[in-house]
Amino acid sequence: MKTIFTSLTLVLIILLSCRQTTTQRTEDKDTELETLYALMQGSFNSEKQSLADSTYYNISLHMYPIWDGQGNWLYVEQAINAMQDKPYRQRIYEVKRTEDGQLASYVYTIPNDSVWIGKWKTPKAFDSLSPHQLEIRKGCEVLLSKTSDSVFAGKTQDATCESSLRGASYAMSKVEITPDGITSWDQGFDSEGKQVWGATEGGYIFDKIEN
Repeated sequence: MKTIFTSLTLVLIILLSCRQTTTQRTEDKDTELETLYALMQGSFNSEKQSLADSTYYNISLHMYPIWDGQGNWLYVEQAINAMQDKPYRQRIYEVKRTEDGQLASYVYTIPNDSVWIGKWKTPKAFDSLSPHQLEIRKGCEVLLSKTSDSVFAGKTQDATCESSLRGASYAMSKVEITPDGITSWDQGFDSEGKQVWGATEGGYIFDKIEN
């Protein structure tokens, strides 16, 4: 009888342990991070904005997940919509929590970026590339927070993202991400704080055209 009681006790302990582990995994699920990562995925363009305001170009923006199971990584490609075979920006973003728990999108450059043009159509191609081969753009991460249901907004820190484009000393980005699209305002400033590139009146409005 003692042996049976001991066996039943062990079974109960194991069952309780399994239940506790399952509960802990559920509690550990970062729904805000998962929502943000999902909203950032897809194809976008600024066609509507360009038709309403000729000072804005029709820009295509493709953001697709890569490296399944290794975290929240996105390959990002931007181009004039009519010249998508010649993108002017190719990056990889890593979407995760900072050490203090804030949501952030970290920016990385890609070696031999011309090799990856159009590879947003076949994300598995990036399996031949390793995250260790990337170079982080220090100080260029966008820090984000949830502002309302399924809406996130944020920006880079002040003057931390170095840039030499068109005489700039640093770049700054402001971003809003919603289920309908992304508004992104990228600007470059010289050492005296004068804007030298980027939109002046407001960000580019990228409407989601494909998930």
